[in-house]
Amino acid sequence: MEAKGTGLLAGGPRRRIIAKLEVKGPNVVKGLHLEGLRTVGVPEVFSREYNLQGIDEIMFIDTVASLYGRNNSFDIVKKTAEQIFIPLGLGGGIKTLNDVELALRSGADKVAVNSQGVRNKNFLREIERNFGSQCLVAHLDVKKKNGSWIVLIDNAREVTDLDAVEWAREVEGLGAGEIFVTSVDKDGTMKGADVELIQSISSAVCIPFIYSGGIGRPSDVTDVFLKGGADAIAISAVLHFNKTTLKEIRDEVSSHAISIRL
Repeated sequence: MEAKGTGLLAGGPRRRIIAKLEVKGPNVVKGLHLEGLRTVGVPEVFSREYNLQGIDEIMFIDTVASLYGRNNSFDIVKKTAEQIFIPLGLGGGIKTLNDVELALRSGADKVAVNSQGVRNKNFLREIERNFGSQCLVAHLDVKKKNGSWIVLIDNAREVTDLDAVEWAREVEGLGAGEIFVTSVDKDGTMKGADVELIQSISSAVCIPFIYSGGIGRPSDVTDVFLKGGADAIAISAVLHFNKTTLKEIRDEVSSHAISIRL
């Protein structure tokens, strides 16, 4: 199968705009480079507001789940699923098939797996076999080192020796239906996306690719789609802190003839 390419041309399949809600206990938190997390709001409030603005999906990431060995965000997903009807994802501390089943029963459509997939590749295969590839999102926290990108786990607390691009190819072969990459270097900075990273991942895989990190203005979203070739973008700080709106983002993206939901 050939790689899908860098996607430098406009149009094509509809790109998605996803709200990334990092949660700690009952709160939405945000930090810089996945560190120094501070409370910025309540998940249910953010979810309702972004839904009204027309977000395509919501991805919840439990930031302390790996640290404590369990995901405590199932209730948040359940409450959200009862109020809004768009695709929901849940990541952080997904370690067993029972965790996956509980996430789906709570109302999630998919789970994002990082640390446990790195520690046990067979876990990714088991999710795909038991629940289908559409349920499995391979989540990569990555950081640049010596001219390439390496994979971090446990919410970027632990460094691995995995090359991010090679690992992206591998998780595709292990059954992932999507790849979700967060640039730790760019996270929370609102200073623009890592276009080089996006191009490298996008050209290496054929499954849908979600990028997160550094979005500070609507034109950054256009860069992710046009220059990088990502299929979707997950946004957090720039929306949480009201630096822009989904309407402004959609207007900017649409002006470049990029196919999105209007």
